[in-house]
Amino acid sequence: MKNLLSLIFAGVVGGFIALSFSKMVAPDHATVSEVATNHARQVNLNTKPVVGFNFIEASEKAMPCVVHISAAESKTLANKRRQNQREPYSWFFGDGFSFESPQKEGTGSGVILSEDGYIVTNNHVVGFADKVDVTLYDNRKFQATIVGKDPQSDLAVLKIEARGLPVLQRGDSDMARIGEWVLAVGNPFDLTSTVTAGIISAKGRDINVNDDKRAIESFIQTDAAVNPGNSGGALVDAQGRLIGINTAIASRTGSYAGYSFAIPVNIMNKIVDDIIEYGSYQRGFLGVNIVDIDSDLAGELGLDISQGVVIEGLADGGAAASAGLLPNDVITEVDGKMVKSAPELQELIGRAKVGDVVNLTVNRFGQIKYISVKLKAG
Repeated sequence: MKNLLSLIFAGVVGGFIALSFSKMVAPDHATVSEVATNHARQVNLNTKPVVGFNFIEASEKAMPCVVHISAAESKTLANKRRQNQREPYSWFFGDGFSFESPQKEGTGSGVILSEDGYIVTNNHVVGFADKVDVTLYDNRKFQATIVGKDPQSDLAVLKIEARGLPVLQRGDSDMARIGEWVLAVGNPFDLTSTVTAGIISAKGRDINVNDDKRAIESFIQTDAAVNPGNSGGALVDAQGRLIGINTAIASRTGSYAGYSFAIPVNIMNKIVDDIIEYGSYQRGFLGVNIVDIDSDLAGELGLDISQGVVIEGLADGGAAASAGLLPNDVITEVDGKMVKSAPELQELIGRAKVGDVVNLTVNRFGQIKYISVKLKAG
């Protein structure tokens, strides 16, 4: 019995000594483990789960607001168009001779502007047509009327008789930044309600896609895939706001090859509002011939600047000449907004109408002048 009690006592004492010894020799290990556990607990409490970036919300906002457009030319209009062109055989067969012209037709996209049925698209989508059909996202079909067209900006406005249509919030294309994510929404190759993503790769691009000498080209350039049928569709930001109208692609094949171009919404706003109110774009002109400044031209003018637009010539009696602008003046700002290139100047002036006054900042052989110009009709 005594031996048993002695063994139990010895075991208890030994265990106590071992426990005390372990705390003495390894306090740092216990402390580190506890700190690590507390840190892990803190991270778990304060860190939100990481969710992959996506365009689901922006797509859901944009798709119902983008329509499919089918445009066609009637036989009567096709023959009239042919008669207005020079007939190569009229000298032999007589002036009354005419071949029957094939009818043009095509498809594209459009963006709903208002709940009561105004729609914006590209002029090249509907400019040739006298019959235009619109199919909504919910598959309802309408015959549309062409309210007005502006070939110089490649924009047109349609109207369908409908109510309660979904409308995209309009963004501010001036605030769009290079590197920003964007979506192109449209109907490429008649594949309705297609969404592609990319980034803004440049702004203020002039690609000479419009043969009109007075064309306004200051495109937003993106690498979102755009193909035939996307024309007139929406370029939206990651929040689903409209920032442009998809218009052109840079391609040797006619299909997407890496770059696409959209008309900025800040240009679109002015043009479509004029078309809806007046039936046409009430564009104001400076009355100048312009060119981008470069280091060679700046050197010839004795200027230490690298950005701006040089006036090469002025139209007699034009707005700029009447306001006192001169050849070799360098326009650097319009209404306080910096002007880096000719397309940017065209865009800023293109937002104004006949009779509006724009305030220009001009570098005249090193002297800064502030000149107000009342725009005139072209």
